[in-house]
Amino acid sequence: MPKDFMNEDFMLQNETAKILYHEYAEQMPIFDYHCHLPPQDIATNRRFENLTQIWLGGDHYKWRAMRTNGIEERLITGDAGDEEKFMAWAQTVPYTARNPLFHWTHLELKRPFGITGKVLNPETAKEIYDHCNQLLQTEKFRVRGIMEQMNVKVVCTTDDPVDDLASHQAIQGDTNFKIKVFPAFRPDKAMAVESPENFNAYVDRLAQVAGMEINSAQAMVEALRKRHDFFHRMGSRLSDHAVELPYAEDYTQAEIETIFAKVRQGKSVSREEVLKFKSMMMYEFALMNAEKGWVLQLHCNSIRNLNSRMMKLLGPDSGFDAVGDYEMAIPLAKFLDRLDRENKLPKTIIYTLNPKDNEVIATVMGCFQDGSFPGKIQFGSAWWFNDQKDGMTRQMEALSQLGLLSRFVGMLTDSRSFLSYSRHEYFRRLLCNIIGVDVENGELPNDIKWLGKMVQDISYYNAVNYFGITVD
Repeated sequence: MPKDFMNEDFMLQNETAKILYHEYAEQMPIFDYHCHLPPQDIATNRRFENLTQIWLGGDHYKWRAMRTNGIEERLITGDAGDEEKFMAWAQTVPYTARNPLFHWTHLELKRPFGITGKVLNPETAKEIYDHCNQLLQTEKFRVRGIMEQMNVKVVCTTDDPVDDLASHQAIQGDTNFKIKVFPAFRPDKAMAVESPENFNAYVDRLAQVAGMEINSAQAMVEALRKRHDFFHRMGSRLSDHAVELPYAEDYTQAEIETIFAKVRQGKSVSREEVLKFKSMMMYEFALMNAEKGWVLQLHCNSIRNLNSRMMKLLGPDSGFDAVGDYEMAIPLAKFLDRLDRENKLPKTIIYTLNPKDNEVIATVMGCFQDGSFPGKIQFGSAWWFNDQKDGMTRQMEALSQLGLLSRFVGMLTDSRSFLSYSRHEYFRRLLCNIIGVDVENGELPNDIKWLGKMVQDISYYNAVNYFGITVD
């Protein structure tokens, strides 16, 4: 007999998986160590006017699906009304069957909105829209209320070094709000010498906020170090870097200063020069992290803004990115080895957007575990296009077979939406099912207490220990 769609045992294919999820994983708190939530929304405890604003605003996953379904841009990012945009999304949802969006959509309607037993489609859309909008007007469904309902304990946002972190200061100054929210250092713009105009505007802004003149590459590093110090005082314990691959070109300081001077004069630089400058910056950022005991996160192998027409119209992060195909093994090993050779390798999490790299990352990182901390070098959770059933499974299988799944720091949302915490549930169900299948097949002992602890560690406790952030 077919099972009910997304019942309480959704994705749990045997009794062991059900026990592990319901008795061990389900109630675990959330440590969301990488997301793109706007901290100002948390600081002001934003109340969203309607479901479109909290659910469709900024969600390029949904935008891609709507475009593929033939929805005109006016109903996606254009000037159409919020209800009209929601109805266009509801029209699209049935066509997302077998896409992770279909599961995420209904998980997010279930929690926190309590909608079960209904599939979002044009016939149910008005009822669902009105129900959710009514809840969104209540205190419990403001931003902080949603976070509390989802049992969130820690959130790390993504912040530029030039940010004043005023919203973080406001959040941390509110003693009535118990969820811990910290910035993460994201200095991608400080590396982008391929665009002299944008880079120069950024350097000018950095000089202003750092309170110093930047007349050399070395001075720029010092200015970034000052901002790194400020982030540390604000509780940050991790940086995040969106890179094509781990940059590890050989360079001299003289070469770097020449490149910096050329760009500051508005001149273009070669691809080789770009890679040398990025390599220098990534090395310096890693040193800053090592000195302070921070975690370094490398998000690798994406290729961005492929549609030049839409980039010009809408800007970045609008749904026109794809999986990259860069060679990872040699630059990754070289990047890690230089730092390790100098005893300056920080805790590092390596993510890839291309699953062909799964075994590469899982084996290379094993060469740089040094016994100083369990799982010091991490294979990051399946990311972006991979945070779906097959992608998560493949990542965990590679990690299990080539590393230690039990030391994995687990899932993150990597999202701009306050409704995306259900991705942790999705991950935990998959994790419990993978382990449950092994138990049922006699490949793991039927020791529920031991396996339950492993599940809880991966779901929450490993992240608490790894990032060194105290949780009440």
